[in-house]
Amino acid sequence: MSATPLTAAPPSARPTPAFRGRIGRDARSGHYAVPRRYRLYLAAADPGCLRVAVTHSLLGLDAVCPVTFLPAVPDCPDGGHSALRPLYEASAHHYTGPALAPLLGDDWSGRIVSSHGPDIARDLARRFGGGRAALYPCGAESQIEAVERMCAQGIEAAAQRAGAADADDDERAAALGTLLATLGVLESGMNAHAYLISDQITAADIELWVALVQLDTVHRHHLDAETVRRVAGHPALWSYARRLTAHPAFGAHLDQAAGAAAPALVRADPAADDIGARPQPTP
Repeated sequence: MSATPLTAAPPSARPTPAFRGRIGRDARSGHYAVPRRYRLYLAAADPGCLRVAVTHSLLGLDAVCPVTFLPAVPDCPDGGHSALRPLYEASAHHYTGPALAPLLGDDWSGRIVSSHGPDIARDLARRFGGGRAALYPCGAESQIEAVERMCAQGIEAAAQRAGAADADDDERAAALGTLLATLGVLESGMNAHAYLISDQITAADIELWVALVQLDTVHRHHLDAETVRRVAGHPALWSYARRLTAHPAFGAHLDQAAGAAAPALVRADPAADDIGARPQPTP
């Protein structure tokens, strides 16, 4: 499909990362690809962590880059994780911000490489993914970036605003219109390929699946029943989401996200009942 960002969508609310180091090609880059040098810190209930976790699983990197899974619910008042505080303090003098995941740490130095999920996922695929799944196919980067923007603006930010208690009626209506328009574009493109932009799983599928999981497990509970019915009225899109959920690299991490509400529309069992998930039988 041709994924283009919706110009009417609100800006992304994703937080600005505190660290954005990269893994380079060789020793001249400082951080370079060495098996078991790096460690991921992830909390599966966080969408940024979920994207990285699925990427890591699809690439089969358990033996190359170990993962430490954090509690689903952060244990610090600022939304951070106390277990990450020593890494943040070792990496930035007098650091006072929240100790957030996802995080790629360098076990050699005891410091942080990156807390920027998209960079981490790309570096895992490009520096450690040789011979494995081609999540960033040559020539597809612009399409993947367009899907990232569409999900951030047209699904995540729009759904959040559509269900926000402090938004007025016009704001909620505009956000809902953006959300439904985005879902409609995605629904119409579902028959073009087996997956979103290709006949194999790419990073675009990870991005969209996580956005749909968030829509189903978080934002859906802040929307009224009629809106939920309209969101659920995209059968090809939700069938696609369930198909990915049945893949171990996706569904296993959804099971780990114990802090999130139970999924309904992306549940692996497509026959499961939920409000608006499928037509109800006539009495």
